[in-house]
Amino acid sequence: MSDGVIGRVQSPRVIRIGGGVAREVAEVMAQLGLARPLIVTDRGLVALGHVAVITDVLDAAGLQWGVFDGVVEDPTDTCLEEGLRAFRAAPYDCVIGFGGGSPMDTAKAISFMSVNPGHVRDYKAPRQIDTCGPPVIAIPTTGGTGSELTRWCVITDTEKTEKYNLSGLACVATVALIDWTFTVTKPARITADTAIDSLTHAMEAYVSRKAFAYTDSFALAAMPAIARHVRTACAEPENGPAREALMLAASQAGMAFSNASVALVHGMSRPIGAHFHVAHGLSNAMLLPAVTAFSIGGAEARYATCARVMGWADDTTPDARACGQLVEQLRRLNDDLSVPTPSALGHAANDAKLTLMAEQALASGSPQNNPRVPSAQEIVGLYKAMW
Repeated sequence: MSDGVIGRVQSPRVIRIGGGVAREVAEVMAQLGLARPLIVTDRGLVALGHVAVITDVLDAAGLQWGVFDGVVEDPTDTCLEEGLRAFRAAPYDCVIGFGGGSPMDTAKAISFMSVNPGHVRDYKAPRQIDTCGPPVIAIPTTGGTGSELTRWCVITDTEKTEKYNLSGLACVATVALIDWTFTVTKPARITADTAIDSLTHAMEAYVSRKAFAYTDSFALAAMPAIARHVRTACAEPENGPAREALMLAASQAGMAFSNASVALVHGMSRPIGAHFHVAHGLSNAMLLPAVTAFSIGGAEARYATCARVMGWADDTTPDARACGQLVEQLRRLNDDLSVPTPSALGHAANDAKLTLMAEQALASGSPQNNPRVPSAQEIVGLYKAMW
């Protein structure tokens, strides 16, 4: 966000985008000299028949493959260990992460933990994981996390009840095949949550203290596409243009935050997921209006630009008013998408729990990228305000 920021970009070697590109997986594998993938996914995608789209292509190419479908939402260290056992059970030479953020993050972790010793918690950020495992081919099916393009993944520690940020070259997929056609089967709740996850990625990347011109271009492209299409995609699940726009925006937002980092919303969101098992995109949505209102003073001009590019203010609107309209429109979007509060879901947190969550949020490093860096007590206050 300052003139002194030096941009450092990490991204996949191969990126293909468009309806049907997932069917090019065998072609890309041949290009890279790969022949035996383990497909990392979840049972829901198997049941929907989506995994068969990939395996049919591999069969037609005469390739051997295996499937690990034990990925859980907000993947855990125990889920990762099961996936590692599956990977080591045969001479696989690559991993296909097929699904939303959970399967893609699990695939990344299987790859780098297959060549790095110890427990996954040994590698949590700010440590950089640069010893790379076998290639990862990321094929997203949700259009939200952007994990297919990022240098991040997130794994939950079941012993310490904490979500770990994991980062480095080893967390960058080798290939991203971004095919929007899988998203038409997403229900409205998941469509809304993943879209707001993408919006949070774009906004936080744009106001991050690590933002620079390259990441700004992706963030500024993603925000208006999400604002324009999310309601349509929720109401009309088979609307191709809306689905395609949201998938592209998710990837653009992924490129933005992967290289500019996320900020306070994500720092506060991870403990909600770890302690209460609220879906990541949903917890981001719960937090985004309140955290935006808290943070505006640190980057008023940038937040005003967010409002303008999404059509919630125009060039004649003063920055302060544009920022107010931004917060109001974020609240209205949450209302339109039926975003609940944690208490509405039956979750209760006492002061001790909220203090622990605030400490975990700060320890993640994400709040330090925020335009206004909070204290632990201010984070507790934000949790109480949105609860």
